[in-house]
Amino acid sequence: MLNIAMVSRWHVHADQYAKEIGETPGVKIAAVWDDDISRGEQWASALGCDFYEDYDALLANPEIDGVAVVSSTNLHPQLLMKAANAKKHIYTEKVLAFSKSDAEKIREAVVKNNIHFTISLPHKTMAGVLQAKKMVDGGEIGQVTYMRVRNVHGGSILGWLPDYFYDKTLCGGGAMMDLGAHPMYLLEWFLGTPQKMASAFTQVTGRGVEDNAVSVMSFENGAIGVSETGFVSYCDPFTLEISGTKGYIHVQDGFRYKNEASNKEWVTEEHLELTLERPIAYWISSILNNTENKLYGIDEAVALTEFMEAAYRSWEEDKIISL
Repeated sequence: MLNIAMVSRWHVHADQYAKEIGETPGVKIAAVWDDDISRGEQWASALGCDFYEDYDALLANPEIDGVAVVSSTNLHPQLLMKAANAKKHIYTEKVLAFSKSDAEKIREAVVKNNIHFTISLPHKTMAGVLQAKKMVDGGEIGQVTYMRVRNVHGGSILGWLPDYFYDKTLCGGGAMMDLGAHPMYLLEWFLGTPQKMASAFTQVTGRGVEDNAVSVMSFENGAIGVSETGFVSYCDPFTLEISGTKGYIHVQDGFRYKNEASNKEWVTEEHLELTLERPIAYWISSILNNTENKLYGIDEAVALTEFMEAAYRSWEEDKIISL
């Protein structure tokens, strides 16, 4: 039996992660820690496990195999490094940290202690994204020259996001740091690390952090990438578009493309069969089978933080940032 501790119920995805872990055969939620004692005690009671007020005591328990960290992002460095140094396997909500320097310290601890680490990058499992990746890697649209990823919702205008999601001290930013992580890690997965980045952030609802944001980046091979996000869009579905020297891919409520092979005619794929394990299942599998994480690992986590740090520096310093 694999015993997992849930570390904080702060994030809106905490219950979802607990459900996925608890429903996995051979895995048990054995403990809860939370910096909010009342919240943690209630969650532990609901999950039927022990609550630890002392995080160090939880990590000292030899029966705990891993931790799922769903705390506010500002706590990640201390929580993750302590867990790694206690040789506990780690699953964490994105982003890893606010700065690349803190992210590198976490990576050092993960590598040094040889633990299985996974960060939540779930959009890598979307069927349309997987089909696009297969076509791009197969050269079916030639060299990529432009890629745009738009990931938005209406949480700020509809009022369902918790107030603490607008606390810069806890979150490090607003929409780009949270929802914008998905476009950022997809751009890195397809195109690698950019040379330069520039951002435009605005506040539509006036909550102190950006709720409408775009970051544009350039890559060594001449490609341009665009990361769009926000909490103030309505009826605006996830969008991925990729232009190449020999074709174009468009993902939005479906998948379609046209390229040289299609004689420049649209081809619509209605039944996409490509699948990929979601991050939590992938993490648990990597622990049980002692396999390497090549999709949601510590290197991908550090890269995402590097993207985010550049995006925010660009806006705050009003300049183009070189990576």
